[in-house]
Amino acid sequence: MNEQEIRADDAPEPVGAYPHARRVRDLLFLSGVGPRQPATDAIPGGPIRGEQGQALDYDATAQTEAVVANVRAILEAAGSSLDKVVDVTVFLVDMKRDFQAMNEVWGRHFAAIGSARTTVEVGALPTPIAVEFKVTALA
Repeated sequence: MNEQEIRADDAPEPVGAYPHARRVRDLLFLSGVGPRQPATDAIPGGPIRGEQGQALDYDATAQTEAVVANVRAILEAAGSSLDKVVDVTVFLVDMKRDFQAMNEVWGRHFAAIGSARTTVEVGALPTPIAVEFKVTALA
């Protein structure tokens, strides 16, 4: 089987023992992609909670834009691009608060592509972020 691990220098390091993506034949399966910044791990728009676990105000639009930028970096490292995205699962920690902001960013980047999408609310993500994408794309 034609398989390859993908690591992208222009994306933040994964938070676990897995690659940014895996190519299997003509498909790319991206690991969950959040908004953390390469090299610094800073979260654009701010984290959703502080070090003591207290809720913080954050900008879901800035976080979603950063997720899209990280997805783009991983796809480009694999020789692909955003216009080859076929399916995305979006994870939000607060659907009521963040869906509209995420959806507006989605429209700017994916509406013309026509990618399938599922959006779900989750109790938490591995780092103090509000949004994460799980992407499948053509290689």
